[in-house]
Amino acid sequence: MPAPRIVIVGAGFAGYNVARRLERRLRPHKARISLVAPFAYTLYQPLLPEVAAGLLDPRSIAGPLHRLLHRTMFVPGKATGFDLDARHVEVSKIDGSVDRVPYDRLVIAAGSVTRTFDIPGLKEFGHGMKNLAEAVYLRDHVIAQLELAAVATDPAERAARLGFVVVGGGYSGVETAANLQLLTAKAMRRFPHLDPSLLSWTLVDVAPRLLPELGEHLGAVALRKLTHRGVDIRLGVSLKELTADTATLTDGRVLPCRTAIWTAGVTPAPVVGTLDAPARRGRLVVGADLRLAGRPEVFALGDAAAVPDLATGDGAICPPTAQHATRQARVAAHNVLASLHGTETAEYRHEDLGLVVDLGGSQAVARPLGVSLTGVTAQAVTRGYHLATLPGMRAKARVLGDWLLHNVAGDDLIRLGFLDTRTDRMADVEHSA
Repeated sequence: MPAPRIVIVGAGFAGYNVARRLERRLRPHKARISLVAPFAYTLYQPLLPEVAAGLLDPRSIAGPLHRLLHRTMFVPGKATGFDLDARHVEVSKIDGSVDRVPYDRLVIAAGSVTRTFDIPGLKEFGHGMKNLAEAVYLRDHVIAQLELAAVATDPAERAARLGFVVVGGGYSGVETAANLQLLTAKAMRRFPHLDPSLLSWTLVDVAPRLLPELGEHLGAVALRKLTHRGVDIRLGVSLKELTADTATLTDGRVLPCRTAIWTAGVTPAPVVGTLDAPARRGRLVVGADLRLAGRPEVFALGDAAAVPDLATGDGAICPPTAQHATRQARVAAHNVLASLHGTETAEYRHEDLGLVVDLGGSQAVARPLGVSLTGVTAQAVTRGYHLATLPGMRAKARVLGDWLLHNVAGDDLIRLGFLDTRTDRMADVEHSA
């Protein structure tokens, strides 16, 4: 009897960890594992703002699958559809060809892309912070705005190039604004004839509080620290319209701006919508065992799935975070094995470990296991958490080395210049499994 075929769609926190656990618990001849993803690495997304700010080399947070996984076959491409009756995944490979990958067990961990709204100009002029291409491009772009502002003769152009807007007051938006604001403040020293007061950073969010996930106290601490550094934080406000050199907010204020960074949430990868299955907020409805209703051979988790939050109850679903995706992977791998061996499956029940937010430099806010921390202590906990959860020893060593080197040598504050300027739009550079 041939070994069962297990196909995993997505190499993010969820998909990679399912593959890793299956490799550890299945002997080579017991199953054939395939992983479908456009790139042969798993990306540690929480540190993308530090890549954009130049603290980390892009390769440091990209764990190569050929080193992390040893028996899983990598299929280089993007899943474009599923045939649940015929049991195969349609894959558009990186050379443009289309293949059908058969399965006996399917794990859908396709992840997410940036959630955008029908805001005029957003897709044309907005920048995302979801993958390596966006982070590296954004660093080049931000430094380029300072260089161009330094030689601009038109005051309006100079103001627009020195105007930066971040939309989204969650941890991604706050970390992006905090780290890039420090980058630009340091880079301005290269241009002594530029008035530092012209540099403008604005963080907007429709919510009434900053970092609501951390609680009112730590959110207020983060707001106070960023405001002290010159970040204009506007709550209860969002983006109304974006042009090449202005950002109009919903309160009517028009800001000079050549750089608008959109971090206001995520939505499941497009392939998830091709399934004729119940969905909630675009995410596949699954049981607490991560199975798709009526399809015991299909599992979904992470940002692609609406997983019941048993700890909260009242019909709540788990938010699309790295912490949930990583821990759901344990249950998914267990249940895939249970379905093969005919043993009892498990349910996913989450116990919150807290949240850490890097505010740049020695500043951070964190709430590990319900304990509120700020300042240097919070920064130590934040970096310790990242080192513990980075995939593989090479990634841990690279990140630690980058941090130490940056502390000793600082930043060269140069553009790398290897990205084509046509790839700056979110629609051009975001990829999904």
